[in-house]
Amino acid sequence: MPLLDSLYHYARWLVHNQNDAEDLVQETYLKALRHFTSFQPGTNFRAWMYRILRNTFLTSRTGLRAASTVSLDSAEEGFELAVEMQTPETILMNHSNSQLVQSAIDNLPVHYREALVLCDVEEMSYREIAEILQIPIGTVMSRLARGRKIVRESLHSTPPALLSMYFPQCAVCEEEIIDAAAL
Repeated sequence: MPLLDSLYHYARWLVHNQNDAEDLVQETYLKALRHFTSFQPGTNFRAWMYRILRNTFLTSRTGLRAASTVSLDSAEEGFELAVEMQTPETILMNHSNSQLVQSAIDNLPVHYREALVLCDVEEMSYREIAEILQIPIGTVMSRLARGRKIVRESLHSTPPALLSMYFPQCAVCEEEIIDAAAL
């Protein structure tokens, strides 16, 4: 299945739930197969698929109507394997930095989050993002700049008590966390 992993990854960022992401990707492929005759050969297939996924998300029960809800369940945490060069402390710091950045991105409004994820996670060009989101390239750049600014401000405003909870072993240097989030 072409693009399955990247579509699933994008869906997971949008809906914040494994089951909903799987359903969203499945519905995307179903719609793509049903309406394949509307695909114009020579155009960007990847952008076409992402647009179908995004439109499906926006019209689904998990889309814009549910975007303002916050899950009270704890996030699923994966296991991290240690590399010989890493110490338990560096693994903890990297994991904590990732959690702070992930939380900051998760709290973005949908229109900023989707632009940020498509650009910085899926590594798409501004043109592809503009095509998927059906907005001008200038709007893509604006949303990226604003989304990144909100993430930076969120990380800058993280209370020292919360930072020390993530890094109990030492006095935390806020700049290290901000550097880790340099998007």
